[in-house]
Amino acid sequence: MSKLNKKVFVGLSGGVDSSVAAFRLKRAGYDVVGVFIKVWQPDFLECDSEKDRLDAMRAAAHLEIPFLTLDAAEEYRRDVGEYFIGEYKKGRTPNPDVMCNRYVKFGAFWRFAKENGADYIATGHYARVVEVNGRRQLHRGVDSTKDQSYFLWTLTEEDLSHTLFPIGDTPKEKVRAEAAVAGLPTATRKDSQGICFLGHVDIPEFIGHFVDLKEGNVLGQSGQIIGKHQGALVYTIGQRHGFSVSTADGETKPYFVVSKDIVRNTITVSTEPASLRSEDKLLLEEPNFIDSMSAQKTQVEAQFRYRQKPFLVEIENIGGSLNLNTLSDASKPDSGQSVVFYDGDRLVGGAVIK
Repeated sequence: MSKLNKKVFVGLSGGVDSSVAAFRLKRAGYDVVGVFIKVWQPDFLECDSEKDRLDAMRAAAHLEIPFLTLDAAEEYRRDVGEYFIGEYKKGRTPNPDVMCNRYVKFGAFWRFAKENGADYIATGHYARVVEVNGRRQLHRGVDSTKDQSYFLWTLTEEDLSHTLFPIGDTPKEKVRAEAAVAGLPTATRKDSQGICFLGHVDIPEFIGHFVDLKEGNVLGQSGQIIGKHQGALVYTIGQRHGFSVSTADGETKPYFVVSKDIVRNTITVSTEPASLRSEDKLLLEEPNFIDSMSAQKTQVEAQFRYRQKPFLVEIENIGGSLNLNTLSDASKPDSGQSVVFYDGDRLVGGAVIK
């Protein structure tokens, strides 16, 4: 079938990336429908979603495509919001963008699109779907400074069969230039920052609405009290801000969180970040591999954090449990964080640090 017979629902966020994605698909001959996804927003947060929806609507009007709104507030509250709060309550570090992609953008949005006759969904992610020998693979976006594949590790080959990433093959500066030439009203809009859909969120302030955070002591490596923090629950291994440190020798180097004790409500800091040595092992949970071939790989590159330089690891399957052996030194992750596996530019899968 020609593209003229293929319907694609594009997630329009009100930003330049999704607008250009819709523009390219229409130009390629698809039957394009713009969709704004409405999500749960706590009452205490300043709400920008109506402004985002209006910008998305303006882009759709400029492109002369139908515009719909999907109310995914319940899915977002349950699968992203409650997960986010629950992980912090356990003293773990969540990754809400990963869950937002899994349950909202490639879950609720795809179900909505399919029920309304769509063949595909598309987003403005900087990532690529590459077909090799009839199998679909997920690859990094060509713009290494904007690549968003890290947040897509929960997707499957089935997801990729009905997903399009129209701008993944283009650097961001060219996407903006293309938007300007096309006269898109979102061409000069600033990039969104922070948590998926919610934008920038002050973590202690946000979590403080759901958990009674108590100020606690910051400890040095020898166990001495050297400062105060806002509540051990909201800190991540490797974090170097959000707490105060006062030392007798006037040390001015930055301090990193190297451990935390949720029961005692303390965090321990050091001028050197915590690191994993090559012989250290990590236990993984909730693994996902894009396809069966990816699951057979034992030696891959990995990232614990977005934009972290990839490092070599070995995946070990013992009695159905996955262990991660680092083959080179790397910064230590926190429980709850994602580890994402790559083979060159190809994302092969990921898991959660237990």
